[in-house]
Amino acid sequence: MMPYRPEPFTDFNNESEENRFKQALVQVRTQLGRDYPLFIGNKTVETKRRILSVNPSNFNQVIGSVSHADAVLAEQAIQTAYSAFATWSGVSLESRADCLFRAAAELRRRKHEFSAWLMVEAGKVRTEADGETAEAIDFMEYYGRQMLQLAQRGERELIGMSGERNRLDYLGLGVGIIIAPWNFPLAILAGMTTAALVAGNTVVVKPSSLTPVIAIKFVELLRHAGIPTEAVQLLPGSGKEIGQYLTAHPLTRFISFTGSKDVGLHLHELSSRQVSGQRWLKRFVGELGGKDAIIVDRDADLEQAAQGIVASAFGYSGQKCSACSRAIVHRDVYDAVLKRCSELADELKVGDVQDFYCGTGPVINQSAYESILGYIHIAKTEGRITAGGSAAGGDGWFIRPTVVADADPGSRIMQEEIFGPLLAFTKADDFEDALRIANFSDYGLTGSVYTHNRKNIERARDTFAVGNLYINRKCTGAIVGVHPFGGFNLSGTDSKAGGPDYLQLFTQPKLTSERL
Repeated sequence: MMPYRPEPFTDFNNESEENRFKQALVQVRTQLGRDYPLFIGNKTVETKRRILSVNPSNFNQVIGSVSHADAVLAEQAIQTAYSAFATWSGVSLESRADCLFRAAAELRRRKHEFSAWLMVEAGKVRTEADGETAEAIDFMEYYGRQMLQLAQRGERELIGMSGERNRLDYLGLGVGIIIAPWNFPLAILAGMTTAALVAGNTVVVKPSSLTPVIAIKFVELLRHAGIPTEAVQLLPGSGKEIGQYLTAHPLTRFISFTGSKDVGLHLHELSSRQVSGQRWLKRFVGELGGKDAIIVDRDADLEQAAQGIVASAFGYSGQKCSACSRAIVHRDVYDAVLKRCSELADELKVGDVQDFYCGTGPVINQSAYESILGYIHIAKTEGRITAGGSAAGGDGWFIRPTVVADADPGSRIMQEEIFGPLLAFTKADDFEDALRIANFSDYGLTGSVYTHNRKNIERARDTFAVGNLYINRKCTGAIVGVHPFGGFNLSGTDSKAGGPDYLQLFTQPKLTSERL
């Protein structure tokens, strides 16, 4: 087998790739507005209650009408998954890994099609969509290989003892609940789902109600790749109704969640309670967000720092858990970095992502739009607007990239996760002060430091309380197998998705010792 290598991003300067992508986008446009069922075992279920998925770049355009699950259907789904566990977990891990490899190959063939769906349903510019599709491919290629290596490790790493044969097998846990977010509706859903499956578990997938069509397309792809229909149930629906019901269910063995801090903490608490009929401690694997900071030292390359800050803050309109929302800059270079970041933010073209020259697109829905504009109003009292500061107009949920100067480290815009195109600047007296400000947060997901001072780099490595620390580069764009991803503190369980330890979260090791 070839060693794992990350999927290359598409070169859109290549005319043939450009034309293939345009054809895929045209193909996807012809499919807009269709009705979609939910999946329970080998059944497709249509419901009267519907989820309308709309294009955030054009909120008058319906992407699809999706069946809406309820508690009755959730019960059917988890019972189906539970019944299928014995069969699926008994499939050889080589065969399970092969299913992932086939799914990755199919997604690679349909790469532009899935990227086009990400553009119209999630509001991603083309390069962001292409990067996410590549990440989904990477998760499947990587986890398939990691499962094979994990099995070998169980035989290889035990200490030998005369007269005994010992082995450690990594077995599936049971039924997992996959609660996926809207901001990476393909890559994160693919990673959480296929990691659980390749480890021998069956799953009930609850996608975000904002991006259900992409989830349907992906689950169909998994089934075409050989994953049994009973092993993957797809239940679009309300998080409060479906997510809570499944989390509390006695047959649930683990919950894999990516989303907001408040929802994650609630589900974590719910999963810790034993209910009647429950015979195990449930595992909770969670990624709950961030309030990510970039530190700029006095000796940094200021243009490099400004470019990295703006890319981190306003890529996908700041709707990434890893996005930079705090710039902490040494007072000696503060004015220069602030000025350059404000210029770069104003240069970003905001609009419909189907315009390939668009720099950033909409926020995801009306609720996010109103919340972010509310924070911009707060920012005008907590700091000084130097770029953006308003809606951008149009038939989508467009907000201008906003830069706020002179924010207090304890202010709301420096402490609360906004999840939008709002970047707050604050001054630091020196590098130690910058680290203190950066660590003054409930979160600890990603962070960057721009400096050429080796002592300060080592100091940041030792004391900057984040799960993913980057030096002289942006704080977004983790690559599977290269940058295992997960955060400290209230950013989650530091599960390190895309890393060598991740699959163990979905397995239980069993030792067999035989006297010879």
